Amino acid sequence: HSKHFITFRKQLPALDIGLSALISDLAEDGRLDDVSIVVWGEFGRTPRINKLNSRDHWPGTSFALMAGGGMRTGQVIGATDKEAAYPIERPVKFQEVFATLYHCIGLDPSMTTVTDNQGRPHYLVEAGNHPMPELVG
Repeated sequence: HSKHFITFRKQLPALDIGLSALISDLAEDGRLDDVSIVVWGEFGRTPRINKLNSRDHWPGTSFALMAGGGMRTGQVIGATDKEAAYPIERPVKFQEVFATLYHCIGLDPSMTTVTDNQGRPHYLVEAGNHPMPELVG
């Protein structure tokens, strides 16, 4: 085993315990709808182990775990092929995730703009990207 897999065997249970405690505590206190929780890596990983017994960056697929924020959670959106190499059902774009999170804090990503240093307005997400209907309605 590579050092990464050994490290993950120690770190992932701690992440699972901490994340589930956070979600449970917020739900019990009635604050879960007020907080959006996102667990998301910067890149997917190759579906096969390389010669160093590790996995490389892979743009074909990735994942995100989202909870709270008033979203309809407890579901899996999309699917990959059997090797988790490519999406085969309901691919989700990064911009859709961003639009969903903006929606959850009350911003309309198709109408809200941010002004740059030259005074030009820029939308929060690229045109044509909307909040994920599976999560927000």
